[in-house]
Amino acid sequence: MNRRPRIFLLAIATVVVLAFSLAVILEQPATRSAAGTSTTGAGASVAENARSSSGFDGALLPATEARNFTLTDQLGRRVSLSQYRGRVTILTFLSSTCHPTCPLIAQQIRGALDELGSSVPTLIVSADPAADTPARVRRFLSEASLNGRVEYLTGTRAELQPIWRAYDIVPAQLGNANSPHAASVLLIDPAGQKRDLFQVEQLTPEALAHDIRKLDGDHAHP
Repeated sequence: MNRRPRIFLLAIATVVVLAFSLAVILEQPATRSAAGTSTTGAGASVAENARSSSGFDGALLPATEARNFTLTDQLGRRVSLSQYRGRVTILTFLSSTCHPTCPLIAQQIRGALDELGSSVPTLIVSADPAADTPARVRRFLSEASLNGRVEYLTGTRAELQPIWRAYDIVPAQLGNANSPHAASVLLIDPAGQKRDLFQVEQLTPEALAHDIRKLDGDHAHP
């Protein structure tokens, strides 16, 4: 008589333990997923806080010297980055045949120049010298209303490749917004240092103009 209830209770206890173990096992993937989401969210929050505290709309970079280069602009003149030392300079790498990203960036730069109402050195370095013929470059600048406002620099592939490497440019990926090597806009401060980077999704005329003014102000009042 006593043995049968003990067996029954033991069976119930076994079922409870198994059910609890199964619940724990099933819960583990969900817990890892939630933790991963939390970490990602925290990382994004930290990045956003850092951007807000810096006062820049773009991504503030550690101050490192921008590599100098000398190339030929659309008018056949030799242009060096170093000749603009002392002024905030806009630098981007585009191609006249990169669509739709490159025309979009050109339009955003034009909007920033319009808003600033003053001349800001703007260098567009070719990411595809074979495609960037004089006729295509003229058409590209005309469609973006940038004629006479920027210098579109090109050269041989041998001249350009060391510059692409120095600025972490992969020409074939310029139009891919999901690539870390997608087209972007770099601001170089008056001391010739890389300071501020805009990816396509961050870039607006207002944000670019704001950060140019801020770099000018920071240099004037260190």
